[in-house]
Amino acid sequence: MKVAIFGLGYVGSTAAGCIASQGHTIIGVDVSEAKVAALNEGRAPVYEPGLDDLLAAAHADGRVKATTKLTDELDDADIAIVCVGTPSGVDGAHNMSYIAQVTRAIAAALKPDRKTPLTLAYRSTMRPGSCENIIWPILESHLGDAAASAVELVYNPEFLREATAIDDFFHPPKIVIGTLGGKPSANMAKLNEGIDAPVFEVGLREAEITKFVDNSWHAVKVAFANEIGRVCQNLGISAKEVHAIFKSDTKLNLSAYYTRPGGAFGGSCLPKDVRALQYIAADTGSATHLVDSLIRSNEAHKHHQFLHATAGIEPGAKVLLVGLAFKLETDDLRESPAVDMARKLLEAGYDLDIYDPKVAPDNLVGQNLGYAYSVLPRIDGLMVDKAAAESRDYARIIATNRLIDTINVDKAKVVDTSAIA
Repeated sequence: MKVAIFGLGYVGSTAAGCIASQGHTIIGVDVSEAKVAALNEGRAPVYEPGLDDLLAAAHADGRVKATTKLTDELDDADIAIVCVGTPSGVDGAHNMSYIAQVTRAIAAALKPDRKTPLTLAYRSTMRPGSCENIIWPILESHLGDAAASAVELVYNPEFLREATAIDDFFHPPKIVIGTLGGKPSANMAKLNEGIDAPVFEVGLREAEITKFVDNSWHAVKVAFANEIGRVCQNLGISAKEVHAIFKSDTKLNLSAYYTRPGGAFGGSCLPKDVRALQYIAADTGSATHLVDSLIRSNEAHKHHQFLHATAGIEPGAKVLLVGLAFKLETDDLRESPAVDMARKLLEAGYDLDIYDPKVAPDNLVGQNLGYAYSVLPRIDGLMVDKAAAESRDYARIIATNRLIDTINVDKAKVVDTSAIA
């Protein structure tokens, strides 16, 4: 099939590489000239292990190209997948401006007399009802009565974790296909051929709320574990031993993965989707007190970690922060707790160096670039290489993930914020 992908960030770029590797032809669309140029050169616009190889192979076979403006690319496309950002607005609701812009561009480019409908699949996280109340009216305003025959509207959430996105793409925990009336989609079934996972063919709204439920539950587990961890640490109780007892109960406590007290939650999904779910709950008169407390609890944990990490050292002391991205093996800085740690250290007057070999300020693009410089405008002058990190004398070394295991430093000076012992 020919598949158009709108938005070449982490989700879109990964989808491009993986779908192309299955033998399909990809046309990527993004307003960023840098991202488009990268794809047209067979390179990944973002860092994701293995993605450069997939895109290079697809480029060599002539199965991937990209553009900043649509012309006739959709005329013979079978599927269009929308992966543009839906960042948090000032009130916590998702900012739907990119969705609206892309939908208008797609609607304007579609010919109403198509022989077969374009399967238009959205993967961007958005409020339940968005497909019916925002996207479909835009399509109808351009295509009129022909919208029903020209477009098959689908909501298809993704379940990718950065740094393991390729494996997650081919081995997802589930496949959710939302359509009007929950009808099966032949094109989506063809796209998922060879992927072994439970398939849920549901209505649009059931599919749309899936990521809110999943990501808010992950956030609940992280915040709960960290609240217990803080209490234990402040009372001199071993949170590690308490956690060992807790996670042994796989019958009731379900999973140990997100229940280990440690780092605050962050990244491009959990914070913004929790905020959006809070907004939806308030907007619909639903009382969700635990969800309402998640962001406040997470911010409290970030401050707790800052106090713990800087205990016993004076402002002005030389500090090394190891790990700036929100998790190991990614360069994504969006809402990274480590970025907040760096900001707090600078505001408190510490002399800060940062070591994270995957983060190169010159390579940051899109929302990742904007977030990095809005929160940490001095980032260019803070990054150091491995040689500098290993040779300088630091009063304190703050580890945010297992990157600390890859460098030779004085372990007696290390405070590990990724785990509460």
